Amino acid sequence: MSIIVQKFGGTSVADSNKILAAARKAIRAQKEGHQVVMVVSAMGKNTDKLIALAREIHPEPPSREMDMLLSTGEQVSVALMAMAIQSLGYQAVSMTGAQIGIKTDNSFMKARIQSICTERIRQALDAGNIVIAAGFQGVDDQFNITTLGRGGSDTTAVALAAVLNAQSCEIYTDVDGVYTADPRVVPEARRVKQISYDEMLEMASLGAGVMHSRSIEFAKNFRVPVHVRASFSDEPGTMIVEEPESASRAVCGAAIAKDEVRISVRGVPDHPGAANQIFQPIANRRIAMDMIVQNVGTEGEAEISFTISAGELSATLKALEEVKRTTPDAFQTLTYDDNLSKVSIVGLGMEQQVGVAEKMFQVIADKGINIEMISTSEIKVSVLVNQAQALDALRTVHAAFELEKAPEEVRVSAPSAQISDTEKVQMINRLEHMEDLLIESIDLDEKQARVTLFDLPQTPGLAARIFKRVSDAGLVVDMIVQSSGDHQTNLTFTVLRECAEGSLELARQIAEKLGCTSPETCPPVAKISLSGTGMRSHTTIASRILKTLAEGNVNIDMINTSEVRFNIVVAAKDGEKALELLKKELHDVIAE
Repeated sequence: MSIIVQKFGGTSVADSNKILAAARKAIRAQKEGHQVVMVVSAMGKNTDKLIALAREIHPEPPSREMDMLLSTGEQVSVALMAMAIQSLGYQAVSMTGAQIGIKTDNSFMKARIQSICTERIRQALDAGNIVIAAGFQGVDDQFNITTLGRGGSDTTAVALAAVLNAQSCEIYTDVDGVYTADPRVVPEARRVKQISYDEMLEMASLGAGVMHSRSIEFAKNFRVPVHVRASFSDEPGTMIVEEPESASRAVCGAAIAKDEVRISVRGVPDHPGAANQIFQPIANRRIAMDMIVQNVGTEGEAEISFTISAGELSATLKALEEVKRTTPDAFQTLTYDDNLSKVSIVGLGMEQQVGVAEKMFQVIADKGINIEMISTSEIKVSVLVNQAQALDALRTVHAAFELEKAPEEVRVSAPSAQISDTEKVQMINRLEHMEDLLIESIDLDEKQARVTLFDLPQTPGLAARIFKRVSDAGLVVDMIVQSSGDHQTNLTFTVLRECAEGSLELARQIAEKLGCTSPETCPPVAKISLSGTGMRSHTTIASRILKTLAEGNVNIDMINTSEVRFNIVVAAKDGEKALELLKKELHDVIAE
């Protein structure tokens, strides 16, 4: 008999009527011949109320006690849901995370699932019960209650679907699927019928808000078809599977992360190991960094910028203060700007179409909005803009790529492709280390050269004007990073090596027109790309990479990151060496 996992979020169980409505959906699925596992969140705003109550008692509540407190919200929900199903004449049993058998590490409030023992769930299902599982929680080796972080019920649901080999995982929420943008701020946003795991990973981490990004990591790693649906209707919703909705579209969606902080560390010694001194203490605190940008060093010094969520600012500053105290020459100055938002576009089709980033820069420039920072990857372009202008930028970008229109050719929603016996064995082996980082590939590109423009004026439309000239010159750009100072900015991009001479001449012309420092060389570089799941949420990956290259005496020219990519640019002579060093260091997390 097939198993279906159904997850109901806080708004879907906010009162007794909604709990009964959710119970009826589970009963209907059981009557259709499925065994049903329900995963429920805390009711409504209950978690927020508990957090506020804790802070009335203690200004910085201990993480262990917060997990003990917050886990009670889901325990209320599972008990009430079991009662609701029993009141309708069907069997149900509620279970906490510990009773389910969810074992985690001991990172309180950000715990990762290590394994799940399914024996008790299967016994309850075989006895005819609908199993009601508490989302968001587990237990560590010392039997401490742990929680998985906000949105962790999604992760619980998909993880259970993976270990139970469920037919699908249905995520019931207050929206009827995944949209091309948040419909609450972009009324024209369109519900997509299907979205790929990689695209959804990027959208989730960039602020889309529909699902927890770690849950999509599980779905991708274990090939779990995820069906996002409305709690209060029978709309078809959105399937999250391996393939995108359309093969012809470059962009599938746009997202906004409203409360971003950019931290800029300047005067970093431009030699191997300098960046790792900065990132290691941050990673040790399990702080997820995004838009990591290291630009080319000048006069022996480099600049590193990265973004974090506003809620992590205090902990990040403490980490950097520790670096400065223990290693005074690690960097010269530190600044941050907490009045920024990140606007991003995502799409697997970007890899096949040129001019996507240029178009985004241009339409933002046409609105008179200044871009503070740029980071690109193969399937994502992100920019930082002033918070007050962010929604305007999002709506503008959404309209420019006509995301409100359905593509002409839409793939039929379907479960993931047939899994081979070898792949099944690999997945079973991973069940004992469920949330470990999984790198699918490490690739070396030795066909690129680097162009850097220094000391550019910070004016709206700057990136658009530069890349319009680059495009008109017929140059194909791969990586783009822009890091900004108080009044000036540096911008670096890579082109094919055979275009180096023309690119350098064009860069000189641009520099002369803008009155900034003229580039002298366009050196050949090597780009190493790591692809996989958890590249951002596994906070130690950056420090492992940087430490390994530092110990191998390999200096880094550029870095940019996304949810599924970590790209590094080094001197051409160091490409092969860097590749071998990283393969050796990361052999334990590279997919076989």
